[in-house]
Amino acid sequence: MGGHGALVCYLKNPGMYQSVSAFSPICNPTQCPWGDKAFTGYLGPDKASWEEYDATCLVGKFAAARGKILIDQGAEDSFLKSQQLLPENFGKACQEAQHPVDIRMQEGYDHSYWFIQSFIEDHMEHHAEALSN
Repeated sequence: MGGHGALVCYLKNPGMYQSVSAFSPICNPTQCPWGDKAFTGYLGPDKASWEEYDATCLVGKFAAARGKILIDQGAEDSFLKSQQLLPENFGKACQEAQHPVDIRMQEGYDHSYWFIQSFIEDHMEHHAEALSN
């Protein structure tokens, strides 16, 4: 859950980070089988407590300066197709919270190293721009 972890750290710690980006994050773990399994194991059965560790639930609570969140998602990712990642839920939550986000669906890419390697420069530029402002 590296990408999701980055989103949660950013959203739970307003002002601590200048920018955030993620590759194929699990965007709404309270609503997917992976999240159900992980959160039950780590946080117990109280699903209401899980929301404090779900980026989609947290984005509406984020009150600090709002830098644009960058997410790249491979359109051919089997985890996307099996409804594990749910970037559309995060995008909708960002829209409702008026939090800027750029969720880029990358045609022909999956969840592989090649996907990350292909777009890492964009992410570095995203962070460099945020740090220079």
